[in-house]
Amino acid sequence: MSANRVFIARLAGCSVFDPAGDKVGKVRDVLVVYRRDEPPRVVGLIVEVPGKRRVFVGIGRVTSIGSGQIITNGLITLRRFEQRGGETRVIAEMLGRKVTLRRDGGRATIEDVAMDEVSEGDWEIGQLFLRKPKSTPSPFGKGPTTFASWQDVREENADGEAQSAEHLIAAYSDLVPADLANTLLELTPERRHEVAAELSDDRLADVLEELPETEQIDMFGQLDDHRAAGVLDQMQPDDAADLIAQLTEERKEQLLGLMEPDEADDVRMLLSYDADTAGGLMTTEPVIVSADATVAEGLALIRRHELAPALGAAVCVTLPPYEPPTGRFLGMVHFQRMLRYPPNERLGTLLDQQLEPVRVDATALEVTRVMATYNLVSVPVVDAAHRLVGVVTIDDVLDHVLPDDWRSQDPGQPLNRNRPRPRRAPVNTPARRTPGGTR
Repeated sequence: MSANRVFIARLAGCSVFDPAGDKVGKVRDVLVVYRRDEPPRVVGLIVEVPGKRRVFVGIGRVTSIGSGQIITNGLITLRRFEQRGGETRVIAEMLGRKVTLRRDGGRATIEDVAMDEVSEGDWEIGQLFLRKPKSTPSPFGKGPTTFASWQDVREENADGEAQSAEHLIAAYSDLVPADLANTLLELTPERRHEVAAELSDDRLADVLEELPETEQIDMFGQLDDHRAAGVLDQMQPDDAADLIAQLTEERKEQLLGLMEPDEADDVRMLLSYDADTAGGLMTTEPVIVSADATVAEGLALIRRHELAPALGAAVCVTLPPYEPPTGRFLGMVHFQRMLRYPPNERLGTLLDQQLEPVRVDATALEVTRVMATYNLVSVPVVDAAHRLVGVVTIDDVLDHVLPDDWRSQDPGQPLNRNRPRPRRAPVNTPARRTPGGTR
């Protein structure tokens, strides 16, 4: 990447700063317009600013590009970006298009696009980084690559046609699930379904958890039963329960039968509670240990990469069995308290004596008040026999109190809190297995 040539795929995620050095946002795409006899002209950047809003920054306002960062003159309009006719997003729509090489008629795929500065503040598409079809039958082989100028190729796709879902996923591989979900919301439903088909089960599960309910159900409805069950297995049980509760009774039972038995049992249990209760809000996968477990063992469990931060803030101590519904709940130990004691200290001696669990039938309002009063990020949930059945985390509460369309609302606008709460229709719950150990 030189001062007057920049490969656009490398710009995705680059930070944008104003002249004073304050961070404005991150680059998500580059916008170009096609011209009849000349290469497409770069008109600006699509930048994501705080609040997940995407805005347009004209290329004339960019004063410097290099070293993984972009400097602007500080004049940015915070109006939400809307794509106009004739405009093309390079990363979302151009990468992955098929082209024909004029010199020999060979075919290739666009893997990256360079924009060249032809004069101060004036950029256009220059070189293309292309990959030709592979010439060997090996499933692991790739075709040779080559560079070509815009004049040396002819596009096979119609203007504005998006690239393959595979290339779109590769371009946004570094996005966290919430940002990838926002990106998918900008695509047409057809493209969204194509991308969903290419995502792995765990990645798609993470994205579905971040989508608004309508789009979530729409995307999930395009999956066949076996793929859908695999995705549900990868979701958090409470999110899976919320999703499956919106399906027809016939498909609900079909998917529960295809899921892993352990995961299906957790979802069935959650579906038996009303969505407005602690049982409906909770997740059934907290960190559970015995009273004899040591500080070292507790820290090792919350150190796991796949554990959500809110679940890793504390461990639950119970009598056996150690899987919900557990034996009698004894208490919680917060990770900060564990850090203050030697590794061989027993967790049973470090219980938070002031924290009282909530009952599984407690209302969502009660749970919210407890968490706000005691500044908690999670609160344990017990049944009538004082057995631990799950924990409600702060993200569960926020998902409940925020309106369904909070992801699409502009920051600063008042939230519409007057929305009806769904009531889950319980499924037929078979006799629950006898838990035999720690998950």
